Amino acid sequence: MSLATLIDQTRAAVADDPAKAQLLFAAHNTLVGVTEVDVRTGAHSFRVDEPEALGGTDVGANPVQYALASLGSCQAITYRFWAAKLGIDLDTVTVRVEGDLDVRGFLGFDDSVRPGFTAVRIDVAVAGPEDAERYQELAEAVDAHCPVLDLFRNEVPVSRSLAGA
Repeated sequence: MSLATLIDQTRAAVADDPAKAQLLFAAHNTLVGVTEVDVRTGAHSFRVDEPEALGGTDVGANPVQYALASLGSCQAITYRFWAAKLGIDLDTVTVRVEGDLDVRGFLGFDDSVRPGFTAVRIDVAVAGPEDAERYQELAEAVDAHCPVLDLFRNEVPVSRSLAGA
C-alpha cells in the first residue's frame, strides 16, 4: 500500500471517529548501571548510557543524542509522508541534527545555565526531480507537521508522580 493511500484511508477513518486519531506512546526505563538505562518501547528495546566523561560506560547513545536522533528521524519520515501527500517526487532525504548543551546546568554547577539544549540546528538535504520551489513547499509542510519538531518548539504539559518515597 502506498503512503498516499494510507494517508487517505486514515483521514477517512478519523473523519468518521476522531477518537481513532488519538494514540498513546510509552517507554519503560529501568536504571541498570551507574548511568546505563534499559529502555522498552512496546516490542523494541535499547540501551541508553552516558559517555565515560560523564560517568557512564558508553554502551549506548545518551539521552540527548537520542533526542536529536528522534528529531532527525521524525523529520525524514515526515518528509516522506508529506511528499506523498503533496505529490512531490523525492528520491532521498538526509537529516543532520546538532544541539548545543552546557553541562554546567545538568550537573548543577550553575543554576542560571539551562540544563537542556540552548540551540538546535537541522540541516536537510533532499534529492529528486522536482524544482527547488516544490522542495521548499515540502520543507514548510514538514516544519508545520513534524511531531518531534513540535516537541522541541513548544512547551508540553508534563506531570510526574513518585512512588516509593
